[in-house]
Amino acid sequence: MEYDNPVLRVAPAPPAAAAAHFRASLAFHADVSDVAAALEAGGDVGFVLLDSRSTESWDQGHIPGAIHLPTALIPGQAEALVDKSMPVVTYCWGPGCNGATRAALALAELGYRVKEMLGGFEYWVREGFAYETWQGGENRPADPLTAPVAGAPCGC
Repeated sequence: MEYDNPVLRVAPAPPAAAAAHFRASLAFHADVSDVAAALEAGGDVGFVLLDSRSTESWDQGHIPGAIHLPTALIPGQAEALVDKSMPVVTYCWGPGCNGATRAALALAELGYRVKEMLGGFEYWVREGFAYETWQGGENRPADPLTAPVAGAPCGC
Protein backbone atom coordinates (compact mmCIF):
# COMPACT_ATOMS: atom_id res chain seq x y z
CA MET A 1 0.00 0.00 0.00
CA GLU A 2 1.33 3.44 -0.96
CA TYR A 3 0.64 6.55 1.09
CA ASP A 4 0.76 10.12 -0.11
CA ASN A 5 1.77 11.88 3.09
CA PRO A 6 5.04 13.39 4.25
CA VAL A 7 5.51 10.81 7.02
CA LEU A 8 5.41 7.76 4.79
CA ARG A 9 6.79 9.09 1.48
CA VAL A 10 10.01 7.43 2.58
CA ALA A 11 9.11 4.02 3.95
CA PRO A 12 10.11 3.10 7.50
CA ALA A 13 13.28 1.04 7.80
CA PRO A 14 12.98 -2.72 8.08
CA PRO A 15 12.70 -3.86 11.72
CA ALA A 16 16.26 -5.21 11.94
CA ALA A 17 17.72 -1.96 10.57
CA ALA A 18 15.52 0.08 12.91
CA ALA A 19 16.62 -2.01 15.90
CA ALA A 20 20.30 -1.51 14.98
CA HIS A 21 19.80 2.23 14.59
CA PHE A 22 17.97 2.70 17.90
CA ARG A 23 20.41 0.42 19.77
CA ALA A 24 23.25 2.56 18.43
CA SER A 25 21.42 5.73 19.45
CA LEU A 26 21.22 4.50 23.04
CA ALA A 27 24.97 3.87 22.98
CA PHE A 28 25.49 7.57 22.23
CA HIS A 29 22.78 9.24 24.32
CA ALA A 30 21.62 9.36 27.93
CA ASP A 31 18.29 10.69 29.19
CA VAL A 32 18.13 13.44 31.83
CA SER A 33 15.96 11.33 34.14
CA ASP A 34 18.34 8.36 33.83
CA VAL A 35 21.32 10.55 34.72
CA ALA A 36 19.38 11.97 37.68
CA ALA A 37 18.39 8.48 38.89
CA ALA A 38 22.01 7.31 38.73
CA LEU A 39 23.26 10.36 40.64
CA GLU A 40 20.49 10.13 43.25
CA ALA A 41 21.27 6.46 43.90
CA GLY A 42 24.59 7.57 45.38
CA GLY A 43 27.84 5.69 45.43
CA ASP A 44 29.97 5.15 42.36
CA VAL A 45 27.71 5.90 39.39
CA GLY A 46 30.25 4.55 36.90
CA PHE A 47 30.53 7.70 34.79
CA VAL A 48 31.78 11.28 34.90
CA LEU A 49 29.25 14.03 34.20
CA LEU A 50 30.86 16.88 32.28
CA ASP A 51 29.41 20.36 31.76
CA SER A 52 30.95 21.75 28.58
CA ARG A 53 29.55 25.30 28.83
CA SER A 54 31.27 28.59 29.60
CA THR A 55 32.20 29.67 33.12
CA GLU A 56 29.38 32.23 33.08
CA SER A 57 26.87 29.51 32.21
CA TRP A 58 28.30 27.16 34.86
CA ASP A 59 27.93 29.91 37.47
CA GLN A 60 24.27 30.47 36.48
CA GLY A 61 23.54 26.82 37.16
CA HIS A 62 24.97 23.34 36.81
CA ILE A 63 24.18 19.79 37.84
CA PRO A 64 25.53 18.81 41.27
CA GLY A 65 28.47 16.44 40.90
CA ALA A 66 29.33 17.55 37.37
CA ILE A 67 32.81 18.70 36.49
CA HIS A 68 33.24 21.87 34.48
CA LEU A 69 35.37 21.72 31.36
CA PRO A 70 34.42 24.04 28.49
CA THR A 71 34.60 22.37 25.09
CA ALA A 72 37.48 24.54 23.87
CA LEU A 73 39.63 23.40 26.83
CA ILE A 74 39.02 19.66 26.44
CA PRO A 75 42.03 18.90 24.19
CA GLY A 76 44.48 20.50 26.62
CA GLN A 77 42.91 19.65 29.99
CA ALA A 78 40.72 16.54 29.79
CA GLU A 79 43.45 14.01 30.49
CA ALA A 80 44.45 15.85 33.69
CA LEU A 81 40.85 16.06 34.95
CA VAL A 82 39.06 12.95 33.68
CA ASP A 83 40.12 9.32 34.09
CA LYS A 84 40.07 7.66 30.65
CA SER A 85 38.79 4.42 32.16
CA MET A 86 35.50 6.15 33.10
CA PRO A 87 32.71 6.77 30.59
CA VAL A 88 31.85 10.46 30.28
CA VAL A 89 28.37 11.97 29.87
CA THR A 90 28.48 15.48 28.41
CA TYR A 91 25.87 18.21 28.59
CA CYS A 92 25.43 21.83 27.53
CA TRP A 93 22.45 24.22 27.61
CA GLY A 94 19.76 22.26 25.83
CA PRO A 95 18.43 20.86 22.56
CA GLY A 96 19.21 24.07 20.70
CA CYS A 97 22.91 23.85 21.59
CA ASN A 98 25.44 21.47 20.09
CA GLY A 99 28.11 22.13 22.72
CA ALA A 100 27.65 18.70 24.32
CA THR A 101 27.98 17.07 20.90
CA ARG A 102 31.20 18.99 20.20
CA ALA A 103 32.50 18.10 23.68
CA ALA A 104 31.65 14.43 23.14
CA LEU A 105 33.48 14.49 19.80
CA ALA A 106 36.57 16.10 21.37
CA LEU A 107 36.58 13.50 24.16
CA ALA A 108 36.06 10.58 21.75
CA GLU A 109 38.97 11.82 19.65
CA LEU A 110 41.09 11.67 22.83
CA GLY A 111 40.07 8.06 23.41
CA TYR A 112 37.23 8.47 25.93
CA ARG A 113 34.00 6.46 25.90
CA VAL A 114 31.31 9.11 25.84
CA LYS A 115 27.57 9.75 25.75
CA GLU A 116 25.64 12.98 25.35
CA MET A 117 22.84 13.84 27.80
CA LEU A 118 19.78 14.69 25.73
CA GLY A 119 18.04 17.93 26.71
CA GLY A 120 21.05 19.33 28.54
CA PHE A 121 20.82 21.63 31.52
CA GLU A 122 17.55 23.09 30.24
CA TYR A 123 15.73 19.79 30.56
CA TRP A 124 17.44 19.03 33.88
CA VAL A 125 15.82 22.18 35.27
CA ARG A 126 12.53 21.64 33.41
CA GLU A 127 12.21 18.17 34.92
CA GLY A 128 12.51 19.70 38.41
CA PHE A 129 15.90 18.36 39.43
CA ALA A 130 18.05 20.34 41.86
CA TYR A 131 20.96 22.35 40.55
CA GLU A 132 23.72 24.55 41.91
CA THR A 133 24.63 28.16 41.12
CA TRP A 134 27.50 30.33 42.29
CA GLN A 135 25.16 31.35 45.12
CA GLY A 136 24.18 27.83 46.23
CA GLY A 137 21.56 25.17 45.54
CA GLU A 138 18.33 25.84 43.66
CA ASN A 139 15.31 23.97 42.43
CA ARG A 140 12.34 24.91 40.26
CA PRO A 141 9.01 23.14 39.98
CA ALA A 142 8.90 20.56 37.21
CA ASP A 143 7.36 21.58 33.92
CA PRO A 144 4.32 19.28 33.62
CA LEU A 145 4.99 18.87 29.89
CA THR A 146 8.40 17.33 30.53
CA ALA A 147 7.96 15.63 33.89
CA PRO A 148 4.34 14.89 34.89
CA VAL A 149 5.59 13.58 38.26
CA ALA A 150 8.54 15.59 39.58
CA GLY A 151 11.69 13.53 39.70
CA ALA A 152 10.15 10.39 38.22
CA PRO A 153 11.67 8.80 35.13
CA CYS A 154 9.70 9.54 32.00
CA GLY A 155 8.34 5.99 31.95
CA CYS A 156 9.11 5.75 28.27
